Amino acid sequence: MVTSRHALPDPPARLWRNPEPKRSYDVVIVGAGGHGLATAYYLARNHGIRDIAVLERGWLAGGNMARNTTIIRSNYLLDASAALYDHALQLWEQLPDELEYDFLLSQRGVLNLAHTEQEVRDSRRRAFANELNGVDAEWVTPDEIAEICPILNTSADLRYPVLGATLQRRAGIAKHDHVAWALARKSDEMGVDLIQECEVTGFLTEGDRVTGVQTTAGPIAAGRVGLAAAGRTSLLTDTLGIRLPLQSHPLQALVSELLEPVHPCVVMSNHVHVYCSQAHKGELVLGAGVDSYNGYAHRGSVHVIENQLAAAVELFPIFARAHVVRTWAGTVDVTPDASPIIGPTPYENLFVNCGWGTGGFKATPGAGWVFAHTIATGEPHPLNAPYGMERFTTGALVDEHGAAAVAH
Repeated sequence: MVTSRHALPDPPARLWRNPEPKRSYDVVIVGAGGHGLATAYYLARNHGIRDIAVLERGWLAGGNMARNTTIIRSNYLLDASAALYDHALQLWEQLPDELEYDFLLSQRGVLNLAHTEQEVRDSRRRAFANELNGVDAEWVTPDEIAEICPILNTSADLRYPVLGATLQRRAGIAKHDHVAWALARKSDEMGVDLIQECEVTGFLTEGDRVTGVQTTAGPIAAGRVGLAAAGRTSLLTDTLGIRLPLQSHPLQALVSELLEPVHPCVVMSNHVHVYCSQAHKGELVLGAGVDSYNGYAHRGSVHVIENQLAAAVELFPIFARAHVVRTWAGTVDVTPDASPIIGPTPYENLFVNCGWGTGGFKATPGAGWVFAHTIATGEPHPLNAPYGMERFTTGALVDEHGAAAVAH
């Protein structure tokens, strides 16, 4: 069944009952956000593994999946990043039909602005690298930008004039809660148990092998365990003495009141430090501010929000009288090279998918695809082979600092 354009998503029927977990599963996924649900879906779809429990300490998709700014794109610089994110974008393009659900994928394009000569050089380099990797990208001039996004201030009198931008036309946005319900419904149809209000507090082990998880609903045995809980993974691995190179930060965002459609694409600026799109219902969605301190609070910091608003008004004077309706924060895990960790751990049968920073939502189906492969086979998929923990000792980093087109 495909929902109507603005219908509320239907929850999987069994979620109303929130079934008691069994005492044993083939696979347990920790975290019922986008990555956890996508992993369960692809385990069932691609690998025929259906004895799965997805455990969530709160409610389904109530963490970062509900606290992001919905941008989807694949215009990353490095080969490993471009391959993984473009695989995800290709899956995004297939999923509405595959999941039989209209989650409002809108490929309206993303502009990454350049405000200095160095940014021009870096941006053009990224566009050329994208083209070499088969990822659509182009360089556009200020005059072309004015045609694509007429409300953007391209005046030469701007404090940081817009000197050009990269454009990825296949990029865009999707409605995050609908994405989660779409994945949940299909997983549920294939027999996956989705268990809410069941917090994982530790692991069952035999020597250096994980045999299950300890939860607030009691112990649950598992042949394999996959961790996909943003902001929580390092807290869980700490109980096993595994130190992951992660820092967790609140990432701030906000939305405005409902407005008439005026903003035709997504605009991102590293230098002025904001990104902005307009949601399907009409809210302006703004982000880019991250708190510098470690923390797990799902609320905005006033000074960060003020800076985002100032940056948005500088680029979009038309928004000067818009009103802020809601602010929030998601907890992002950041690695030293700003790229994720996807792969096995020193404990047999335990796998991690974490450290996405600002890249988590846009990678959702691709991350689920490769993580499912890794859990099912015990070996990384070629797309996530560069993202193992060993790179932090070998020095083979995938350094994508600045790849989010914001300065974190």
